[in-house]
Formats: sequence, C-alpha cells, structure tokens
Amino acid sequence: MNLTVTPTRKADDLTLVVSGEVDVSCADVLRDAVAAAFDEQPARIVVDLSAVPYIDSTGIGVLVGAAHRAAEEQRGFAVLNPQRNVLRVLALLGVQDQLNVTHDA
Repeated sequence: MNLTVTPTRKADDLTLVVSGEVDVSCADVLRDAVAAAFDEQPARIVVDLSAVPYIDSTGIGVLVGAAHRAAEEQRGFAVLNPQRNVLRVLALLGVQDQLNVTHDA
C-alpha cells in the first residue's frame, strides 16, 4: 500500500491527512510532508491518522521529531484520530502526550 499525505489549510491550521501504512520504506514521504508543512508557517500542524492502519517506530520518530520542532518554534502540534492499533503503539511507547493525541467527536 502506498503512503499518501494530503495537506489541507483551514485558517491558521495545516492538516496533513495521512493514508496508508507508515513504515521504514515510506517514512520519508511523511517526513517530507511534515517539513513542507513547517515551511507554510501555520500556527498549528495537525496530522490526521484516521486512515493509517499501521505505523512503525520510524514513523513514530517522524511524529515525535515534528512535535519537538513545533514546541521549539512555539507552534501547536497534534495527532488526530489514530486507529486503535496505532493508538495502542503510541500508548505503549508513552508518546501520546508529546503528540497531543486527540479524537474528533
């Protein structure tokens, strides 16, 4: 399955809608999309993982790195709607708070 990342701008937020499995073979696609999002200078970057059934440690590393960069640049950062399997991995690694994991109601 190919990984796609679709950026959507709404007011001061830039949302990256990620679709597909995120692993070592395609983490660079996510990394590049996140870097491009920072170049857009949004107040907050949101990474929507609702269409991501699997993420490995490389993908999580990209997200954690992005969260740290956002904090350094005083921007908001959040991970939105991770599927149950992804959420479980984030919880096991203890990065939910760093990533500001939220769910749409």
